[in-house]
Amino acid sequence: MRIEGSWLKDGEGRTLLLRGVNLGGSSKVPKQPDGATHRAENFFEHRTVSFVGRPFPLSEAEEHFSRLREWGFTFIRFLVTWEAIEHAGPGQYDQAYLDYLCAVIEKAGQYGIHLFIDPHQDVWSRFSGGDGAPGWTLEAVGFDLTSFKETGAAITHQTHGDPYPWLIWPTNANRLAAATMFTLFFAGNDFAPETRIEGEPAQDYLQRHYIAAIQQLARRLRNMPHVIGYDTMNEPLRGWIGIEDLTQAKVLLAKGQIFSPWQAILLGAGFPQEVEIWQMGLKPRRIGRQQLNLGRVSAWREGSGCIWRRNSVWDIDSSGTPRLLRPDHFARVNDRPVQFSQDYYRPFANHFAKAIREVHPEATIFVESVLEKDLLEWGPDDAEGIIYAPHWYDGLTLAFKKFRRLMAFDNLTGKIVWFPSAIRRSFASQLEFFKQQAGDHLGGAPVHLGEMGIPFDVDGGRAYRTGDFSLQEKALDRSLRAVEDNLMNVTIWNYTADNDNTRGDQWNGEDFSVFSRDQQKDQADINSGGRGLRALLRPYPKATAGEPTRLSFEMNRRIFQYEFRHDPRVKAPTEVFVPRFQYPNGYEVQLSDGRWESDSARQILRYWHTLDRDSHAIRISPG
Repeated sequence: MRIEGSWLKDGEGRTLLLRGVNLGGSSKVPKQPDGATHRAENFFEHRTVSFVGRPFPLSEAEEHFSRLREWGFTFIRFLVTWEAIEHAGPGQYDQAYLDYLCAVIEKAGQYGIHLFIDPHQDVWSRFSGGDGAPGWTLEAVGFDLTSFKETGAAITHQTHGDPYPWLIWPTNANRLAAATMFTLFFAGNDFAPETRIEGEPAQDYLQRHYIAAIQQLARRLRNMPHVIGYDTMNEPLRGWIGIEDLTQAKVLLAKGQIFSPWQAILLGAGFPQEVEIWQMGLKPRRIGRQQLNLGRVSAWREGSGCIWRRNSVWDIDSSGTPRLLRPDHFARVNDRPVQFSQDYYRPFANHFAKAIREVHPEATIFVESVLEKDLLEWGPDDAEGIIYAPHWYDGLTLAFKKFRRLMAFDNLTGKIVWFPSAIRRSFASQLEFFKQQAGDHLGGAPVHLGEMGIPFDVDGGRAYRTGDFSLQEKALDRSLRAVEDNLMNVTIWNYTADNDNTRGDQWNGEDFSVFSRDQQKDQADINSGGRGLRALLRPYPKATAGEPTRLSFEMNRRIFQYEFRHDPRVKAPTEVFVPRFQYPNGYEVQLSDGRWESDSARQILRYWHTLDRDSHAIRISPG
């Protein structure tokens, strides 16, 4: 697999379209002891955990990889976490976990599955409401993990308890713990020069350990040709980098407790604050206020103190009153406005790429941090061989766990879109935006949609009681049509081997898995356990002897149509994956020209075009 312009090519020069899944949702939490986020016991004993068995026990590898191959999902975004590799302490790598990973990943190759490694994180760490970084990283800068609930530094499922509000976890991005750690990780040298860990600047220390941990894995995988590369970091956040005024609350999601960075700092330092309470909706609204940290608890360990006070962001006057000294502390360096993507993510991504390629020279690097108002410019002096891997979801279905056929949300315009035809155009344009960004700012890099999926517990999990997944199929089909309209590569979020109907993906109440044991009624049937398969299992062109121009699949009629322009240099045939699930009684094929043959064992249609025309078309319908 190689990059050629904005396309991925195989060894024959054919254009690849990749289809696969994220594996897997529960890889965010330890296997021993069971780290599912609804379990509070042993939560703070983070140095003795084990992730061996994530995404599934090695004994189950044959079952799951066989199913993924049967479903045509031969490209995987494989989740690992920094914590899983280096949880015991700085430089202490879990060799048993690395051994296990190598065994599982080697097994994937035996089933013809390619993959890239996703060093996954959400809002920094399990201890700040997400997953990713080891607990010791927070302790190393002075945090007391056990005080985050009282100080509002983080809201975690483990300490909040059930019910854990849906989509409350992203609000941790604006709370003290995650915002501090991301600011230190990406820009500590500029904004926290007084903060050092073991004598080393915090930014250098944290980045060095993060990259070294992923290098540990890369060294072991470098001779596996089906491992094509590494993501730099899942959904990197900016922390407080670029904030113009620390007294103003600017949030990603208006839900629950909302407070400004200054309030977050004060709460962490033991000063009670009154914060606003917001309710999410089509028009989010403030529904009240709440007093926090009346017990004057500190988020910092005794003897540490607030690092932002030590870095002259604020101080306490002679009367004992806290005073904000630099409300624009994170906005400028030497009077120059800063930009997260260009000033901080870009050098990190280059550093990461260089370090990974020192041990895995042929690795492709996947980058994520491109935002509409914070563009990443990737030039000739930056790392070569990158793929842009943004994430995208049907926002309304995600936010409210309701599928509305006539209504959707446009992430670009911030407006509601009405009726199916307009929704299809909107979704297609939202994904097209990513391709435009890659073309205009990332040197025309290929685009791979790293995450796209739907919550399967829509309508309060009604499908689990009735067995009717038609709503999920409609929602998933609508999103996948946008992928097809843009001829885009995608890894669907997600496949969780231990998903169940009660706790979903075992993390923060999410339930996105396309497979669940609770839907598996017949273990002899490889499709049993699959969710929304009418929409999920679609024909697609795996390898094209030219450039794709049009792709569509009509779920209800099971009609697949594909067009491409041939490349006269390519001699190998075009290959289309045709799932037997969709066509159990066979299928009919109509061609613009040329000839075809079926490889039923591999669920592949091979097509040889003629040379007397530039464009070619394939139509598949039920037999």
